[in-house]
Amino acid sequence: MRGKIATLAAALGLLAIVPATAQEEAAFKGKTVRILVGGASGAAYDFVGRAIAAHIGRHLPGEPSVVVENMPGAASIVMMNHLYNRAAKDGSVMGMPLNGIVLEPRLKSLSRDGSNVHFELSKMRFVGTPAQQPQVLWVWHKTPYATLDDLKKTPSNFGSTAPGGDNFILPTLANALLGTQMKVITGYKGVNDIFLAAEQGEVHGATVNFSSLLGKPDWMKEKKARILIQFGTERLANLKDVPTAIELASDEASKQMLRVYATKFKTTYPILLPPDVPEARVKTVQKAFDATMKDKAFISDAEKIGIEVDPLSGAEIEKVMAEINAAPQEAIDRLGKLVN
Repeated sequence: MRGKIATLAAALGLLAIVPATAQEEAAFKGKTVRILVGGASGAAYDFVGRAIAAHIGRHLPGEPSVVVENMPGAASIVMMNHLYNRAAKDGSVMGMPLNGIVLEPRLKSLSRDGSNVHFELSKMRFVGTPAQQPQVLWVWHKTPYATLDDLKKTPSNFGSTAPGGDNFILPTLANALLGTQMKVITGYKGVNDIFLAAEQGEVHGATVNFSSLLGKPDWMKEKKARILIQFGTERLANLKDVPTAIELASDEASKQMLRVYATKFKTTYPILLPPDVPEARVKTVQKAFDATMKDKAFISDAEKIGIEVDPLSGAEIEKVMAEINAAPQEAIDRLGKLVN
């Protein structure tokens, strides 16, 4: 009798699974999935988004086509507002904002009064990130700066795109918390313009995603860029000799602020879904993302654009968000004053 009951239960369970699988396939088959990138075309986020779009469709039920749509503006707030309020809630639209978004609910550095933020991050679901890459501070090899102490003793010029970017914020934090004397020169259109400015002697260096330096293999091979500081929560495996800013800070309050800011680099390229997507659909998309991160073709394409695949799943990003939410308000307030 028990055997018959067990067999019946297994059969009923199988019947429950089959319709669900068919339903997920029907949701994607013949459809077009969109990845909204909160940055301009031709930049790092665009490259990463397109690399994922080229492969994730094979891992979604029904193998839909996947396209990237660039939606730059206000450091991804424009895209996030659209994703939250206007995008389809069926798993066919996901977004990749700039990673500063994960700090925005607490730090409010992108919208100081919150008037242009029309989304609640806590109601959205994370799919994952293909990489965890901190920003690094580098100087051109012909400059006289070889250590942090050199940057403390002698004023230097660092290139930046605009005050809201990490290449402005991180030197500013280093000046305030580590005692450096970096003058931040804004107005460069992008990372490549800053690289050229360093080669021509206009600036001494900058801060940049480590992946961007990996995209300059000649620089790395010939040691044209000296990496002096990394801004992650811990040292990267291939930068074991380069200290983190947290290690270099002399007091616990400064370490705490740098640690809070560094958490966003664990989610270098965050991908998320709008609110109210059915739970089964969320899990389907998350599973497809996880499979893509193990796809040899994707890993090969990622390496070509200088991305070392080091993913976090959606569930793991939720843990990062919990770290951010648990940060002491005093540290957030002090950090906010510096960043803003």
